[in-house]
Amino acid sequence: MDSLSLFGLVAVSLMLVFYALEAKSPWFVLAFAFSCSLGSAYGFLQGAWPFGLVEAIWSIVALRRWWRATRA
Repeated sequence: MDSLSLFGLVAVSLMLVFYALEAKSPWFVLAFAFSCSLGSAYGFLQGAWPFGLVEAIWSIVALRRWWRATRA
């Protein structure tokens, strides 16, 4: 496994873990947003720009949910 594949594995694994924990704290929503941005970076680095673009959008959506959760 090369370093790029390992980076992608870690990014997607973090996304899964933080998504599962989102109901416990808004900070997990923020962590999910950050891990989505890591997944986006992986997609662009791999050359799969549609994946990178969708993950970037998910990151923005999660950031918006975190912002709303901290303001409520």
